[in-house]
Amino acid sequence: MIIFEELDEIRDMEPTAVALGNFDGVHLGHQKLISRAVECAEQRGLKSAVFTFSNHPRDLLPKAKKVKSILYKNEKAEIIESLGVDYLINVPFTREIMNMDPVSFIEEILLNRFHMKAAFCGFNYRFGKEAAGNPGVLENIGIDRGFTVYEMPAYRIKGNVVSSSLIRTMIASGQVERCKTYMGRNYEIGGEVVVGNRLGRKLGFPTSNLVIDPDMVTPPNGVYVTYCDYNGVRYPSVTNVGNKPTIGRYGKNVETHIFDFDRELYGKKIIVEFLKKTRDEVRFDDVKELSEQIVRDCREAKEYHEMLAEQERQEQEFSAAAREEKATPDDDENREDR
Repeated sequence: MIIFEELDEIRDMEPTAVALGNFDGVHLGHQKLISRAVECAEQRGLKSAVFTFSNHPRDLLPKAKKVKSILYKNEKAEIIESLGVDYLINVPFTREIMNMDPVSFIEEILLNRFHMKAAFCGFNYRFGKEAAGNPGVLENIGIDRGFTVYEMPAYRIKGNVVSSSLIRTMIASGQVERCKTYMGRNYEIGGEVVVGNRLGRKLGFPTSNLVIDPDMVTPPNGVYVTYCDYNGVRYPSVTNVGNKPTIGRYGKNVETHIFDFDRELYGKKIIVEFLKKTRDEVRFDDVKELSEQIVRDCREAKEYHEMLAEQERQEQEFSAAAREEKATPDDDENREDR
């Protein structure tokens, strides 16, 4: 996949089928839309492209509260690439783009730069000055300029319209166990392990600490059952998000204890996947009470991981049995006449 981070980088792009949107969560609805664009490109001999922005368009609105990101830049690119996309155009949303009238946006960017032959967008896609552009505008111009438009209706799971706003709300409220249903993957935080206060090691529970990126949406303070991904391996873990109120005043961070793991990770990059919140962060009267609670937290997290492992084992057995049954010829059809 070729990535463009500035419009001026694009030269002589081959004709494309383009998925249009912010795609800030690349959730299951986004993935379906992008996959449709990829399928269209393959069928029509076009290149598939995703046109999105590296910052949220709402951040440019006067007095607007900054929209927190769900994915890191590299995560977003990796997920989009995994869908078979040829070009990712991930450029800054500027005032120049914001103030383009819808027709100019289509003509100057989508047609002149991308040579777009097919457009794929959600029902609520908006573009151009004062968000005056919509799927209907695209369709009308497409009739004259020879490109087709696919407008995807609201994508629902369990009755809920899947959106990045919904996912942000779930993360910010601690409902991390619901994220996989709508994102197709666990919510995660990644980064380089930094030196903490080493109290966990003194208590017998060494931890790996991550500084929270202020631009990312983060879960509320509390204890979570997690996985820790390091060097391509996924380890069961338990994680505290918070300010460590029992031992002093600290900035909010992510502190992960990996079960049955004794390697030093300072300076290494890890990813923490959030599975379930088990309790809020609280202030204890002393370190002894904190230590006793950590033991209980670890026990609960281990039991949850054991449950997940058993579920996965059963699913694998069921899948293997189903494959075996499908591969076995029907007895009635193969029984010899007697």
